[in-house]
Amino acid sequence: MPTVTSADGTQIAYERSGSGPALILVDGAMCYRAGGPMRPLAARLTDHFTVYAYDRRGRGESGDTLPYAPHKEVEDLHALVDAAGGEAYLYGISSGAALVMMAAARARAIVLYEPPLHAAHDDDYTKQLTELLDEGRRGDAVALFMARVGMPAEVVAGFRASPGWAPLEAIGHTLAYDDAVLRDWRPADVRALVVSGGASPQGLRDGAHRAAEAIPGARELVLDGQTHDVDPAALAPVLVEFLLADTK
Repeated sequence: MPTVTSADGTQIAYERSGSGPALILVDGAMCYRAGGPMRPLAARLTDHFTVYAYDRRGRGESGDTLPYAPHKEVEDLHALVDAAGGEAYLYGISSGAALVMMAAARARAIVLYEPPLHAAHDDDYTKQLTELLDEGRRGDAVALFMARVGMPAEVVAGFRASPGWAPLEAIGHTLAYDDAVLRDWRPADVRALVVSGGASPQGLRDGAHRAAEAIPGARELVLDGQTHDVDPAALAPVLVEFLLADTK
C-alpha cells in the first residue's frame, strides 16, 4: 500500500490506477476507499486519467495526527499532488468538495459535486456533535449525522443493528473534521465545474449554486434524475469532458 507523508508527518494511504493526467478523488463524510463511491468511479476513469483514491486522515489506512485542523487536510491533498508529479485535477463530493475548494491552488481544474454549503454553519449540530464525541459516543454521533441528512429514525435504528454499522462508528470522530472543513471553506480561483443532481434535495442544490457563485467563471451542471448518491456511470463522462477540455 503506497503512502505519502503530509506536512505534519501523518501517513496518508492511497491507491493509483489508470494512465494519463493525474486526477485525485476526495471523499465526503463517512466514506473512504474501502467504503464509498470512489473505487467504482475510478474504474470508469482509468482510460483517461491516472486516478488517485485515498483515505482522508482518520479513516481507513491513513494516520490521524492530533490536534485536527482543516489546513492539515489541505496539506494531505497537496502531498498527493506532489506524489502525482506536481499537478493534478481534483474531484470532490459533499464535504470533500469543500476541501477541494480549499486545496484548489494546486489544481489544474476542479469538479465539485454538491458541496453542502447551505449547512456550513449549523451551530446546533456542531454543539451536539462535539458533545457526543467528547463523551466517546461515536455511534450516537453517526446517528446524529444520519438524522441530519434526512434518514428516518427507524432506518437508522435498523442500520445500527447491521454489520455495516461498526466501520462507520470507527470513523465517527471524523464527522467533526467534515464539520470543520465546511465551516472553514473558502472560494477557489481555478477552472471549475459544480454539479448537482436534479433529484437531490433543494438544500443540496442551493449549496452547489452557492459554491458556483463563489468561484469566478465556474460552470454549473444539473444531472437529471441523480441524487447525492450519484451514479458513477452518469458522473464519469462529465469529469472526462470538462477536465480534459483544456488538453484539446
